[in-house]
Amino acid sequence: MRLRNLVFGLLSLSVLAPILLYIDSFSSFTPSFKQEFLEDVTALILPADTSNLNVLPQDESSAVLKEPIGIIYTDNHTKTILTDKDLQLPDTGRALSATDEDAQPRKDDIIKQVIQSANQEKEETRTDRGADQESHQLKQQSALNSDKVGEKDALLTKTNKQTDQSPMPAAWERQLRDRLIKASVYLSLPATKNNRRFARELRMWIKEVQRVLGDAIKDSDMPKNAYEKWKAMDQLLEKGKQMQYECANEVKKLRAMLHSTEEQLRVHKKQTMSFATMVEKLRAMLHSTEEQLQVHKKQTMFLTHLTAKTLPKGLNCLPLRLTTDYYNLNSSEQQFPNQEILDNPLLHHIALFSDNVLAAAVVVNSTVTNSKHPSKLVLHLVSDRLNYAAMRMWFLVNPPGKATIQVQNIDEFTWLNSSYSPVLKQLHSQSMIDYYFRAHSANSDSNLKYRNPKYLSILNHLRFYLPEIFPKLNKVLFLDDDIVVQKDLIGLWSLDLKGNVNGAVETCRESFHRFDTYLNFSNPLISNNFDPRACGWAYGMNLFDLEEWRRQNITDVYHSWQKLNHDRQLWKLGTLPPGLITLWKRTHPLDRRWHVLGLGYNPNVSQIEIERGAVIHYNGNMKPWLEIGIPKYRKYWAKYVDYVNVYLRECNINP
Repeated sequence: MRLRNLVFGLLSLSVLAPILLYIDSFSSFTPSFKQEFLEDVTALILPADTSNLNVLPQDESSAVLKEPIGIIYTDNHTKTILTDKDLQLPDTGRALSATDEDAQPRKDDIIKQVIQSANQEKEETRTDRGADQESHQLKQQSALNSDKVGEKDALLTKTNKQTDQSPMPAAWERQLRDRLIKASVYLSLPATKNNRRFARELRMWIKEVQRVLGDAIKDSDMPKNAYEKWKAMDQLLEKGKQMQYECANEVKKLRAMLHSTEEQLRVHKKQTMSFATMVEKLRAMLHSTEEQLQVHKKQTMFLTHLTAKTLPKGLNCLPLRLTTDYYNLNSSEQQFPNQEILDNPLLHHIALFSDNVLAAAVVVNSTVTNSKHPSKLVLHLVSDRLNYAAMRMWFLVNPPGKATIQVQNIDEFTWLNSSYSPVLKQLHSQSMIDYYFRAHSANSDSNLKYRNPKYLSILNHLRFYLPEIFPKLNKVLFLDDDIVVQKDLIGLWSLDLKGNVNGAVETCRESFHRFDTYLNFSNPLISNNFDPRACGWAYGMNLFDLEEWRRQNITDVYHSWQKLNHDRQLWKLGTLPPGLITLWKRTHPLDRRWHVLGLGYNPNVSQIEIERGAVIHYNGNMKPWLEIGIPKYRKYWAKYVDYVNVYLRECNINP
């Protein structure tokens, strides 16, 4: 029995001793521990929505309370209300005092529940840095207002308002760092780089936020103005976001434009392919057309040369009428005046070799008309047997004013025969006749300009026999019958040829008027003696020094080269190639204004050059008396044709 009482007493002591010790320790709490306990309990009643707080009655208007009515403790599942009857927190003395011994166990249980809930809440809030920051602020406010519960209530209201305006405390530092990263991303975007002002402002705020964050590892380390920085950074990032949105819209527009452009490129590509096909067809057609053009060009050239060989009906009529009238004259009427001065070397002698009455009439008329001293002029005209009478009759009826004229027949030059002149022998050969008159030969020769029938006439080669024709003269001005004289030519006789035989205008300006155009440089006789790029010169108006001609024996030089060209391997027919060879390094260049060339083939001769030229030359096939003549040049020639002349009217020769 005694043993049982002892065991029971020990058991009671083991149960009651902890309770008494706990109550004693609780009653000996210091004021500071009391305040911390109060703050822990208070922290449990600060949800984001303060409308659920019922510490005060809803109709209480006073901001300051002398004594709290009660404390509310809530959790997520139950709501327990502790009134002043259940829990009393006096300012001094023990933390808890029982007013009723029966209520003591119940109060102890409530205290344990509150302490456990508070400890649990502290553990949860430590996991959230934002909640810890707000709890720390509330503890500071509670410490300063521990004696006035009403002031603490006001602090709770102020804290709740700040909670509505800012992010959760534990998220400040993290959100600022997130925005810092976002700002760095925006700074690297093209839209931001293009907006220098915004980029500069963004860099400034990045530095500012970095300075605010510093070494902070929790919200309690943040400065007081962290919220303002966060807000300003948010506004700036919103602006950047808008810029990126606008940029995205521009990108969409550009993509739409690119898509449209690609569609257009596809269309153009198809069109280009179609165009390329058409180009190929056109090229084929052009090639075919070019071939046809070459054929027509050859035919046209041949017909042009054929036309040049054929005199118009009026020019055939004119010599016939003149010849008939000439032989109706008596012998005294057939003579020209002043024949005694024909060999006077002091006068200005002009040589003209022609079988065209009208052309010769224009040369004589234009020369005399433009001469300042026509009485000093002696015109020596040589024609062939068919046109000799007609030529004499024309100048008997139309005398050249004060100038003296002589008309001769080439058949009277008995010294000019095939035994003396190699060219005369060649011109009468059968091969030469075939070369000129067979159609197949005409088509096979590409250089038709040398196939003019004038080259068959010995009149054309008579220029190489001037010393023999005029044995008593020192200088002679040679003129072709397709020229027009526009200035006084007397000044030519006073020119110093500096020991040269020929005075002529060079044709270096045109590349096709050089030696390699006229001579065959594949032949060593030509290539070893002449320069292929040497300047050519023009026949048509040439001043010949007959004294130098005789001294240098030019006629024999001409004969020797003609014999070497018997098979036409050195040059084709004509008088210019043998002239270039014979008078090589014996020609003195004259001023270009003395002799203007090209009116018989070139439609682009300058009008100014024509008008200032002393002599204009219709060299080429398009002679001014033919229908194929260049119309704009015909007026210079027609100016010296007397269309009212009875012979011209009878032969229907009109402007």
